[in-house]
Amino acid sequence: MATLVLTVIGDDRSGLVAALSGVVAEHGGSWERSQMARLAGKFAGIVVVDVPDDRADALSEALSSQGVAGLHITMEQGREEPAAPGAVNRLHLELVGSDRPGIIHDIARVLAGRQVSIEELQTATREAPMAGGMLFEVSARLLAPPDVQLAELQAVLEELANELMVDLALSAD
Repeated sequence: MATLVLTVIGDDRSGLVAALSGVVAEHGGSWERSQMARLAGKFAGIVVVDVPDDRADALSEALSSQGVAGLHITMEQGREEPAAPGAVNRLHLELVGSDRPGIIHDIARVLAGRQVSIEELQTATREAPMAGGMLFEVSARLLAPPDVQLAELQAVLEELANELMVDLALSAD
């Protein structure tokens, strides 16, 4: 089986997933995993598809030449992901605070400086219920190398949270 990673984006309308999954199914493909969302009036997503090796080129051609009406699709050949070593620390980070530019950059910089990978990241904004303005929310799954001192990481993140004036929680998964 060949693994393809598709990224899709287009103007949001009903039927986009049905159209895309129809092309995949027509070529014997199996929709394995996806994350999709409506963002700023656009429909955007990432899809992992497994397809028989002898049909991968035809699926790629169908998606690139015919496409799915209204979707811009890019494809990359996937590869097997190495299993995360058992000693990796799996962490969960939650953050809530007043929205302002640079929050993700500041958090990501601290994590990258300690070789902590962001495995999954979800962000959202919503109106603050009583204070007015917008709240920024982050939920992230992290992978930390075994030599990362969790107490030190927690302390550095808490210091940054104080500077950013946000609430931040770090916990082991």
